[in-house]
Amino acid sequence: MLNRTDLRGRTPSPAELRAALPRAGTDVDAVLHLVRPIVDAVRERGAEAALEYGERFDGVRPSAIRVPAEERVRALAELDPAVREALEEATTRARKVHADQRRADVTTEVVEGGTVTERWVPVERVGLYAPGGLAVYPSTVVMNVVPAQTAGVGSLVVCSPPQAEFGGLPHPTVLAAAELLGVDEVWAVGGAQAVALLAYGGTDTDGAELVPVDVVTGPGNIYLTAAKRLLRGLIGIDSEAGPTEIAVLADDTADPAHVAADLISQAEHDPLAASVLVTTSERLADAVDAELARRVPVTKHTERVTEALSGKQSGIVMVSTVDDGLRVVDAYAAEHLEIQTADSRAVAARVRNAGAVFVGAYAPVSLGDYCAGSNHVLPTGGFARHSSGLSVQSFLRGIHVVDYSEEALREVAGKVVALANAEDLPAHGEAITARFEQ
Repeated sequence: MLNRTDLRGRTPSPAELRAALPRAGTDVDAVLHLVRPIVDAVRERGAEAALEYGERFDGVRPSAIRVPAEERVRALAELDPAVREALEEATTRARKVHADQRRADVTTEVVEGGTVTERWVPVERVGLYAPGGLAVYPSTVVMNVVPAQTAGVGSLVVCSPPQAEFGGLPHPTVLAAAELLGVDEVWAVGGAQAVALLAYGGTDTDGAELVPVDVVTGPGNIYLTAAKRLLRGLIGIDSEAGPTEIAVLADDTADPAHVAADLISQAEHDPLAASVLVTTSERLADAVDAELARRVPVTKHTERVTEALSGKQSGIVMVSTVDDGLRVVDAYAAEHLEIQTADSRAVAARVRNAGAVFVGAYAPVSLGDYCAGSNHVLPTGGFARHSSGLSVQSFLRGIHVVDYSEEALREVAGKVVALANAEDLPAHGEAITARFEQ
């Protein structure tokens, strides 16, 4: 079922690997011209424009942007107890992991009387996006809210698209998750118009202010990603998330049923989702194909999964050795990377580029999606070569506080003046010498 790329007996360069490996062909630039008018309209007309685009794209026009508190309360009260218990467990584990990410302020004494302190200060207000297209994602509410709360962000708003099935409200499980986490503000708005409204703010239909945010996080479709690109700078963003990806590095010790099930699990997200197996074993590759042929026809979203697995973004890459496989997965830089090899911990420790690494047969990506304690908002499209997943640090800024006494400044004054003159910025030096002219 999966296309194959055979790299055995070859050592491609990093550039050759990036060109040869399966990858989704999404092009954010190609939709910028469609998204710019939406962003401009929301900038000019605020909530009214956002509601109009919601009616066009989501098939329903809510009576207001802000979801009434009683709807959140009702959604939580009516939530399936098993789902509530699962969300509570996911939240507990996520809070435990993210609590250890909080950085402490550090003061360095550079010289006697001269210190530099790095203070970690949370952003004031953030917008957290939970998609509502092909699937509903209360787990993404957990993954966005927990690190923001742990960072100490003062004000949170969750955005999720209005649903015609629920009278223009976001999906009840999203509302329930927000209420469970103590979020007191949810907006029924999705897509590019949501990002624009978060960035510019506006006035709701009841006259209440919709306060703009400083940072927007959370995954979404290509149009939401394009809006993030257009508005980056006015707002901070986590990343430009593309379709989800899984790569599995496996040798002949891997169980083909496990590998096939994991490839399918990501393929059911989206027809553009990428599922890639990198393996040293032709026997495993054949067995995985056989397992896919058996499992795909009976999975719930069989059409979506079939399209994803047969697309150019998915495939099997054959390599000669596990070392060669590591070079391949580092070049690919997957959002999710599973290591299913002999001595998988040692192999995983050598990975340099991945959003998250899942070690061995009993740490599938699905665990990380929900209840591992890790965060599932991760870089896609090769961004893991230079970017990290969502964490407490995503909501903190480091501020240097410089505190020097007169004597400490006097001691280094000549060197500052020398460097200022070397850069032909004499007034910089004069700002030092003016303090000692008397």
